[in-house]
Parts: sequence; C-alpha cells; structure tokens
Amino acid sequence: MRYEEATFGWHEADDGPVDVSDLTRLRLETDRGVATVTLDRPAVRNAIDGPMLDELTRVLHHCDRSDDVRVVVLTGAGPVFCAGSEMSGDGFGGAPGGDEDGGLPWLAPFQLRKPVVAAVNGHAVGAGLTLALQCDVRVVAADAVLAFPFVRLGVVAEWMGHWTAVRHLGPARAAELLLTGRRFSGSDAAAWGLANHAPPAEGVLSTAVSIAREIADHTAPVAVAVSKRLIWEATDADQPTAGATERRLLEALLAAPDAAEGVAAYLGKRAPRWVGRVGSDLPPWPTP
Repeated sequence: MRYEEATFGWHEADDGPVDVSDLTRLRLETDRGVATVTLDRPAVRNAIDGPMLDELTRVLHHCDRSDDVRVVVLTGAGPVFCAGSEMSGDGFGGAPGGDEDGGLPWLAPFQLRKPVVAAVNGHAVGAGLTLALQCDVRVVAADAVLAFPFVRLGVVAEWMGHWTAVRHLGPARAAELLLTGRRFSGSDAAAWGLANHAPPAEGVLSTAVSIAREIADHTAPVAVAVSKRLIWEATDADQPTAGATERRLLEALLAAPDAAEGVAAYLGKRAPRWVGRVGSDLPPWPTP
C-alpha cells in the first residue's frame, strides 16, 4: 500500500528484522532507545537520490519494528538538513514511490508507531522540507533557509507537501508559501507554528535529542503510539468520532498491565517498568 492511501494507519507488516548493515547514504546510531538517523551526503547537501530513498525506507521500517527504538531523531550531516530531491538531466531523483520493485514500501514518518523528531540543522528545501513536515516534532535552526520551490521548477510538492503544509500552517499561509515558492527562515517557521523550537544551529540536535530522551525515559511505548496516531487524526476527525475513538482506546489501555504499573510507579516514587511492546501489544483501532 502506498502511503498516500494509508492515511495515519499504523503500517501493518511482518515485524521481522530489516537489514540496515550496509548503509552508504545514511548513518544510524541508537542510544538507550533513541535512534539518530543522519542523512549523510554532505557533498551534495544531503540531496535525496534513489539509493538514499531506499536506505531511508529500510531504516524507518527497522526503527518501527525494533523494540530497542523508542524515538527517532532525523537530521542531516554538515551545515544543511536536506536540499531536496537530487536533480539531474533526468529530472528528480528522490521522488517517493511504492513497492512496485518488490522492496519495502515507503513508510511515512507519521505512520511509524514511534515518535519522529526532525532536527533541521540547516537549510531544508523541497523534499527536504516536506519530509520534515511528516515528522511529529520539528526543531529548526533559526537561520535555516526553508522553501517549497516546486512551482518555480514547473512541478508541485511531493511527499504530501500540500496536505502537511495546510495542516501545520493553515490554508492562507500554506497558499502563500506553496504558490510563490519563496524562502523563509527557521525563526519564521517557529513564529508560524511550523517548528516547535528554533534555536541556533549548534543547538538543534541537542534540543531534538533532549525531547526524544524525555519520551524514551519517561513514557509507556504503547500509550505513546496510540497518542501519536490520535494527534495526527485529530484535525480530520469530527468531535463525536474523535471522542468515541479516544474513549475506546483509553478503556483498552486501562485494561492493560502498563496502566497499573504507571500508577504503582507514581505512588511508589520509582521508575516504571513497562511491559507493553509496540510490536505486539497495540490495541485494535476502533472503526467509526
């Protein structure tokens, strides 16, 4: 299933391991539940080509399936986050596809069952920006240059750029930026609600990792996965449906061991010992 057709549904697939041992365009480092994924083509400003897209797909599937990963931080090597799809005489090299070649299908960051924090350490243009918009939290360097330049190149946004831009910015601001293709700064993004924080560039990764660490160290994995999906669905759901869905999921979590453990840990003033696992213990999602 292509991600455009899957809305916010958790990716339903075999939870077996994914090989991420042969990465050449990304770096993957995991520390106590926080997986830092670095776009690693600084010589071309971390532009996305076909091999990078394949590696990013595999890495996101790996992070989604591995119980050793609680939170993903996505960043770029060098002073730039991502210059977008690599362009050549053949056109755009990184536009997302499906699984027509028999490989893993693209997994959008909002479809992961783990939170994804974008650490936008520098310029994010085109697909680099629309990729960041699919993440749950964005920390953007104050002086970073951001842009949706698609119409200036004779195309339209990829990676659901219109949908996420309207979602995060509102239709008026999204229209101004998408229809002009003009540049704006990380500070602008924070003022408009597109970014959660806009520190100096040297503080972007540490701020993002701090947010990720707070989630990894203090929250229940299954509850976080459920809350993440509820957040992404909230804008499009009517109030009665959203309320009923939230209530049914709360009841399912109250009946699971982690709810009792959370209360016991709080009353005992100790760290909780969560037993619920995202790969096996997610509650069935209610249907309207």
